[in-house]
Amino acid sequence: MFKKGLVVFLIFLSLFINSGCVVLATETKYPDYTQEFLGEDKHENINRKVHNFNLGLNKYIIKPIHILWASLMPQYGMDRIYSATQNIEFPIRLVSSLLQKDFETSKNETVRFFTNTVLGLGGMFDPAKHIFKIEQSKENMEQALSGCKMKSGPYFVLPILSFVSSRGILGKILDVALNPASYIISPVLAFVKAGLMVNKTSFMQPFLSMLESTYADSYDIAKKMFGVETFIKCANLDRVDVTQNLFVKVKEEELVQAEEQVKSANQVKVKKEEKLPNEEKIVKIEVSSEIIPDLLYGGANIDDIATSNFEAKEFKLVPDIKLKGYNPQNPVVDSMRTSLFNVPDVNKSIWNELSIWNRSFAQRIKTSSVNLCEGREDYDFKYILQPNADKEKSPLVIIYPSIGEGVNSSHSVLFAKLFYDAGYSVIIQGSHFQWEFVKSMPATYRPGLPAQDAENLRPLTGKIIEHLSKKYSREFGQKVFIGTSFGALTSLFVAAKESNENTLGDAKFISICPPIELIYAMRQVDKNSEDWNNSPEDFKQKVAETAAKVLQLFDVKNEIDSPINNLPFTEEEGKLITGFIMHQKLSDLVYTMEKSRERKPAEIYSRINNMGYEDYTKHYLLSVEDNSCDDLSYETSLHSIASYLQNNDNYKIYHSMNDYLTNSHQLKKLREYANDKLVLIDNGAHLGFLYRHEFIEDLKNTISLK
Repeated sequence: MFKKGLVVFLIFLSLFINSGCVVLATETKYPDYTQEFLGEDKHENINRKVHNFNLGLNKYIIKPIHILWASLMPQYGMDRIYSATQNIEFPIRLVSSLLQKDFETSKNETVRFFTNTVLGLGGMFDPAKHIFKIEQSKENMEQALSGCKMKSGPYFVLPILSFVSSRGILGKILDVALNPASYIISPVLAFVKAGLMVNKTSFMQPFLSMLESTYADSYDIAKKMFGVETFIKCANLDRVDVTQNLFVKVKEEELVQAEEQVKSANQVKVKKEEKLPNEEKIVKIEVSSEIIPDLLYGGANIDDIATSNFEAKEFKLVPDIKLKGYNPQNPVVDSMRTSLFNVPDVNKSIWNELSIWNRSFAQRIKTSSVNLCEGREDYDFKYILQPNADKEKSPLVIIYPSIGEGVNSSHSVLFAKLFYDAGYSVIIQGSHFQWEFVKSMPATYRPGLPAQDAENLRPLTGKIIEHLSKKYSREFGQKVFIGTSFGALTSLFVAAKESNENTLGDAKFISICPPIELIYAMRQVDKNSEDWNNSPEDFKQKVAETAAKVLQLFDVKNEIDSPINNLPFTEEEGKLITGFIMHQKLSDLVYTMEKSRERKPAEIYSRINNMGYEDYTKHYLLSVEDNSCDDLSYETSLHSIASYLQNNDNYKIYHSMNDYLTNSHQLKKLREYANDKLVLIDNGAHLGFLYRHEFIEDLKNTISLK
């Protein structure tokens, strides 16, 4: 009786609340995705409290249950049970599609159900997909209610259920009513039902871990994701097929022509300048960070003499590595191919990642911490050591990731596997331009000036090495620092400082796509993010369509065997994605710094939604002597450490010829400084070549200990 009364009350509550919902639009420099997709957060105070309660409940009760389950049931078994659970929920998808008059989906779901029930042993296997190529839809009753023109209403965070709209509450009630498993009443079958629920919900743990470990404000990012995902489902945008456009056949003659170009290329190498005496200072180079007026086409693909006040040597840049069959799209989308970077066997295990028995490489990486500043939080780092029984000196690699990346960066784990297989012990640090790093530094620390950042990174890295040396009674031999993007820039500044005062011992440095002039690169990133204002009025629809493609690509990526050489995104969609990612990283950093001043979240986000990287520089980094960001152009560029680059051989730089964060004159100047220590790649834009075997093989040769 109580359950019936609760259901009636929830339905009444849902309909009552849904009677009116006004979306308030605000003018901001950068899009407020919460406002766009959900409207005003009227219940933020209580929502945040319930969200934190849910995270605590998951950490101390739900996750331990999932760990126990994942340690009893291998991944294969969990997948089969999950597939059977999805098959049982067929009535939900059928009724939802019928109410939306989507008879094609209704037919497919019916065929799938009977095929998988009979041939797939009750749905544990999916012959409908693998034999008949019929994909399962993702229909639920909230989508049906949306199709019936029911408004979403305001949203809440409820215990256990997390984010829901008032329409979503009613949808979940109807989902339960249509789920045959809901009517299991015998004790034995109820136990089976509980097992099915535990198994199904365990698949949410990676997402929850990502929320807590990656973002400074897990409530805000969860709210954004909920709003966008709900819109995608209710607009049926999740049915997009991205697999058709992932492969473009490259003509055989084009491959032959590419090989001939490499063979016949008479690359002009700039002779090394005579080494300057130690006391002689290098002449300051005037740099300009004016942005390219057109779209974000950078590197050697443009002629942008007007964007640089220094004169580069007149020679033609020719690539050192040619990517055969790369099929370039545009620099922004090409940069997104960095997500295709993968190394075999990183996560290989018969057990789920939650299981205590999972001994894959990723799960063997340990976490520890050091304290660099009394009164501030400990700094977490990750590491994996070579099993040297005789405690002999082993080479060590230290990874500095891209801007905004923490110690859980997937790229860092992949690089760690490459180096570990080559015989190195590995330390993974987070980016210094990241919220967790800032919380461990002095309260006045503001990241973004490479020279100052390097001064903070050196003692931190030294302390980490010392900590591991004492803990394991081990000495480390030669050290290799590898950095990507902003981490690559800072690693070179660390190298320059080490050349003057060696504190970290014998070291080499590998830098991948460092911004040559940081202010220039920063303005390019801002332009990428700000272009949303130039979008048509259907911005919300465009964002949802783009996000739907991202989700679909994420789902199918691991099922694709052939090499991908084309992403299903237009340039506008690519700029939406990268603009969101880069602004989110800045948002996390600013939120952390402003939160320490005990400001309210609404006030902080009002500032964040009107702040780009140049605004950040103006607000946090300019000194009293500086008039504008241009006053920082030289000291934040590689030109300021040109003397080190010209006179040392302990580094190697990989760069792309169409990286939109550089221009042709910058690349030519870098060639002058680095000579043959600069490896130019013909395509890939910014880090979009990491997955290519040509780059991976060259990197393996570089780090080989043989």
